[in-house]
Amino acid sequence: KQSDFRFGAVGHPIVDENLGENFNVNSGNIYKCRLLGIKKGERNNPGEIRSSINLSDDAIGLADTNCKYGVYGNILNKGFIDASRTATLGGRLNVKLGDAQIYCNLDNQGVKAYDIKILRANKQTSADDKSMIIKVTDPELLEKTGGIIQGMSGSPIVQNGKIIGAVTHVFVNDPTRGYGVYIDWMVDN
Repeated sequence: KQSDFRFGAVGHPIVDENLGENFNVNSGNIYKCRLLGIKKGERNNPGEIRSSINLSDDAIGLADTNCKYGVYGNILNKGFIDASRTATLGGRLNVKLGDAQIYCNLDNQGVKAYDIKILRANKQTSADDKSMIIKVTDPELLEKTGGIIQGMSGSPIVQNGKIIGAVTHVFVNDPTRGYGVYIDWMVDN
């Protein structure tokens, strides 16, 4: 939220891959990253965004929570927020099957919209991180990444000018498809 500079990111918990458990977060710094490259996703071999951070840079935020619906905290550097890149909050009741966009930065040139289709929107009365099934249809995104890759989690899903969710998971057997979480569940947490 811009009014209190609170943020929610990723759309799923950050997990310690060795222990298979969520990181317990009391506090932690958030930094900007620089993209180094992309490993394109293929069937049964998820791709990834490769990036680096410079810990000597000033932190842009402070994380205080890691839960089922993402990492939460406060933005410290208010200049980091681009007020021209806002969207009206939509939520699960506004989701329609069909065309939508995801927004992400894949080349250090800034955030860009890429076309997707919402294939399924689950009727959920309680929070679940696999709210929608989406399919990447954008030729440029398919060429760059093969679809959804690790590092795209949290990419906003926007339909008809409203933010309705965020990308959470890729289908390992089909990187053009994946899951998204309704923005309602992220905001409520």
